[in-house]
Amino acid sequence: MSPTPSAPPKKKWSWRSQAFRALVYQIVAVAVIALTVLYLANNTATNMRARGIQSGFDFLSGSAGFDIGESLFAFDSGEPYWRAYLVGMVNTLRVAVVGIILTTVLGTLIGVGRFSHNGLVRGLCRAYVELFRNIPVLLQLLMWYLLFTEVLPAPTEPWVLGPLFLSKGGLNFPIPVWATGHVLAAWGAVAGLAAAWAYRRYARKVFEATGQAKSLFWVPLVIVLTGTLLGWLLGGAPTAMNVPFKGEFAVESGGSLTPEYLSLLLGLTVYTAAFVAEVVRGGIQAVPTGQSEAASALGLSRGQTMRLVMLPQALRVIIPPLTNQYLNLTKNSSLAVAIGYPDVVSIANTAINQTGRAVECIAIIMLVYLSTSLSTSLLMNWYNARAAIKER
Repeated sequence: MSPTPSAPPKKKWSWRSQAFRALVYQIVAVAVIALTVLYLANNTATNMRARGIQSGFDFLSGSAGFDIGESLFAFDSGEPYWRAYLVGMVNTLRVAVVGIILTTVLGTLIGVGRFSHNGLVRGLCRAYVELFRNIPVLLQLLMWYLLFTEVLPAPTEPWVLGPLFLSKGGLNFPIPVWATGHVLAAWGAVAGLAAAWAYRRYARKVFEATGQAKSLFWVPLVIVLTGTLLGWLLGGAPTAMNVPFKGEFAVESGGSLTPEYLSLLLGLTVYTAAFVAEVVRGGIQAVPTGQSEAASALGLSRGQTMRLVMLPQALRVIIPPLTNQYLNLTKNSSLAVAIGYPDVVSIANTAINQTGRAVECIAIIMLVYLSTSLSTSLLMNWYNARAAIKER
């Protein structure tokens, strides 16, 4: 029998090639989008010139002319607008980063609590989820703000909780007097983190080779603490503290967190943690029941089963929706303007009122949130790839 003739190969640049047609369609789509954006930008610029409205980002180098009530570094009203935006962006990141950490811890605890054998714990966790996820986040921010500004005592008569002072003026707490020892302690902590990471890799390889389990939490924690302690000792072991005290009109000295920051942080954390709890619960339920039964057959306690068997497997299901909640928390921080917290949106609103550059200021806000969201997505996608099952 003569061999069956094979089909003639398609030409790479022929319209009959599916890959070539897909490439053409993509080029056309990108061109249409680019032309649309150019048209809108040109039309906007033309209309603004016709109405005598100034445009451009040259205003960023001009003097801001306003003070910012809260910032991690000093800001004077005579400094340029770009530095004011930098302060606003740092204030936004302060809330987003700390909020993500607290939300992860609180949401995980509540999600795991939904599986407790204790009916009271289960009920409280469920009540928390149903209550806080069904109240709009803006109302929760206002609730926390009213709590701090109306219910708490005046700054002249704060609640004293050990070294802490809580009042309408915010939370005051002791802070160390900065010295060389603190710098070396920070470097020691960085070195300890690197050593702990190396130890965890070593412990995993030993477990895979011999089945002998080593501590992946306590030993790394001791390594980090040891590195920090050694750096602190090498730097002279400074112990001086800047302790707050009750002054004539307010609490003075020490570190402080304003009512606006606390209201925003608590509101976003409590709200988002309710959604994270449901994500954790769904991830745990996605793990086959046979896994927990096998763990029980091996003699593991419920806590060990949850920590060593269920949560590591559920992590692969949890990470993608958890990323969405992190992004939601970061973007919801823009509601800070409602309670007077000076985030990047608040700074932009003030700049718009002073300069009239609405398009430019809004573009800066969009760029800030786009950058933070994409950075969060990239980090979580990298972690998701590490946690995914590696197929052969």
